[in-house]
Amino acid sequence: MESPMSSRFDLVRMSKAFDPLIRPIFDEAIRLLDLPQGSQGLDAGCGVGLQAMMLAEAVGPNGHVTGLDLSPEALACAAELARDAGLSDRVSFRQGNATALPFESNVFDWSWSAHCVGYAAAIEPVAAVRDMARVVRPGGRVILLAWSSERLLPGFPGLEARLGATTAGLAPFAEGLPPERHFSRALGWFREVGLGNAAMQTMSRDAYAPLDPAIRDALSALFDMRWPEVEAELNPSDRELFRRLCVPTSADFILDHPDYAAMFTCTMFSGTVNG
Repeated sequence: MESPMSSRFDLVRMSKAFDPLIRPIFDEAIRLLDLPQGSQGLDAGCGVGLQAMMLAEAVGPNGHVTGLDLSPEALACAAELARDAGLSDRVSFRQGNATALPFESNVFDWSWSAHCVGYAAAIEPVAAVRDMARVVRPGGRVILLAWSSERLLPGFPGLEARLGATTAGLAPFAEGLPPERHFSRALGWFREVGLGNAAMQTMSRDAYAPLDPAIRDALSALFDMRWPEVEAELNPSDRELFRRLCVPTSADFILDHPDYAAMFTCTMFSGTVNG
């Protein structure tokens, strides 16, 4: 059986592996939000707390961010990372469900969720957004952010399209999910909840050869995350091509190509809680 320490290590390792790739987008999103100095915010589905700490830095020494997550292992990691970063007085963590927030109404100035509320298929998005709005004071904002697109296999659009149509490629969504449950339909959730000033912004990022080692490792980890156990759904020729391009031990691993270039986007939705 995997020990809690091993599980905790894996959470930190995975989060840190992706951080060099995704952090610039989070930096841009938080800058665009221009959160009020000294404000109190919620990070619903905070994981190991990397974004909660970024948000805490953005609101300044008089602000505070509460991170919420179901996983006690993730929260233990988050508390340790916050302590190491000297932010324990500006960010705290609590176990709880993002769909049933364990907070009184009107206690935060804003609520944020990245790659969780509105993105995880198991979470009913309208109910979750409604609860995120409930805990925010009138005039405050509800913010959702998630990965929205990628182009990771330059020169092989057919293979990439077919990978995107597999069960893993569609995740976190699934065949048969109602169209209105898709993250790109979040403006409809905000309207249904009654949030004002609903808006979206898409932020792009690129990575191209020669790749910094940290970016290369992050992209390799992204391949594993986007297309795990995908080979069973590929035809023989696609399976062979996938192994040649996407397996790090292959002599033709695409991340080592001198002309490699990738691009991807994240999209942020925000709305204002009406008085």
